[in-house]
Amino acid sequence: MKLLAFDTSTETLSVAVSRGAHAPVLSHEGAGGAQASTTLIPAILALLQQAGVQLAELDAIVFGRGPGSFTGLRTACAVAQGLGFGAQLPVLAVDTLLAVAEEARHAAGHTRVLALLDARMDEVYCAAYAFDGGQWATRQAPALLRPQEVELPAGYVIAGNARPAFAARLPAAAGWFDALPQATALLRLAPAQLAAGRAQPAAQALPLYIRDKVAQTTEERAAQRAAQAAATGSP
Repeated sequence: MKLLAFDTSTETLSVAVSRGAHAPVLSHEGAGGAQASTTLIPAILALLQQAGVQLAELDAIVFGRGPGSFTGLRTACAVAQGLGFGAQLPVLAVDTLLAVAEEARHAAGHTRVLALLDARMDEVYCAAYAFDGGQWATRQAPALLRPQEVELPAGYVIAGNARPAFAARLPAAAGWFDALPQATALLRLAPAQLAAGRAQPAAQALPLYIRDKVAQTTEERAAQRAAQAAATGSP
């Protein structure tokens, strides 16, 4: 299959193109975040040109639907919808946490993964996946949690980008794997999801936000600082 995949849910922009079973995958990484809205489409067009693939030749467009940065998710979804609608292509929206789990499997052989992404505001996005029979099964659906609320199933490793900020408050894990959602992981996940009929018309592809707010009020920040001070015994 010829597929285009991209993810802008974190501070890293990731794009990849597959050209069929016997051709190497081409990929590109760059700065994400606020820059993704201006750099994603040029990066896609450049990679398609490098791959020698026309947009209309693709079988589907794949994007990381979230959870993640609000701006990044809106950017990825809008671009997927626009390209898919314009070229009359189906769009496949894939969970970013599942892409993290797939990256841990592909790079390190982990098949029981608790995927964690830093959600800011002292919270993490969390989901658990198990790789059985050649495909992933969701054991814990994506959720927004405080680090101390995270429960690590027995035999699972933690993968994601939450270690720097939250390692001291997360459960002790048998292993850690630092990872971000990668477009190449989306490409590996896509065939099974497409075969399962999860592609959608472009207009129906939507982000997965989970969180319904992007900032805390002054009162909420003060209450959080007070709770942290009480927990640590600091004045």
